[in-house]
Amino acid sequence: MTYITKPIRVRYSDTDQMGYMHHSNYLRFFEIARLEWMASLEISYKQMEKNGIWLPVVSAEVYYKTPSYFDDELTIKVKLEERPMASLHFSYEIHNQHQKLVCTGLTKLAFLDAKLQRPVRCPKNLFEALKPYF
Repeated sequence: MTYITKPIRVRYSDTDQMGYMHHSNYLRFFEIARLEWMASLEISYKQMEKNGIWLPVVSAEVYYKTPSYFDDELTIKVKLEERPMASLHFSYEIHNQHQKLVCTGLTKLAFLDAKLQRPVRCPKNLFEALKPYF
């Protein structure tokens, strides 16, 4: 399943001394895309946490292609790469307002029981919401 975000504007505070968007902010933009994707499926991350399920990022990769600058408008394409079992695997593409590829990336998030601090399987409601896409 692929989802594309609404444009997100690069703020001045997102940039570094060289005028580029700081490299760490791309991971934050990946998170924005994941949360928008979940909301589009009517899955509440907040409710999942209330139900005792956390989704920590266990690995992340970012591949920078071209810089982003203050006031650029970026869209993020997020894709769930495989059926969720005990983790979620996402790929990302960030494009600027000129449709130029800015960066790509991957993240893996694990389902974690908040009380036990142990991995668990994908919650049934999320698994069911994703079934049509696999």
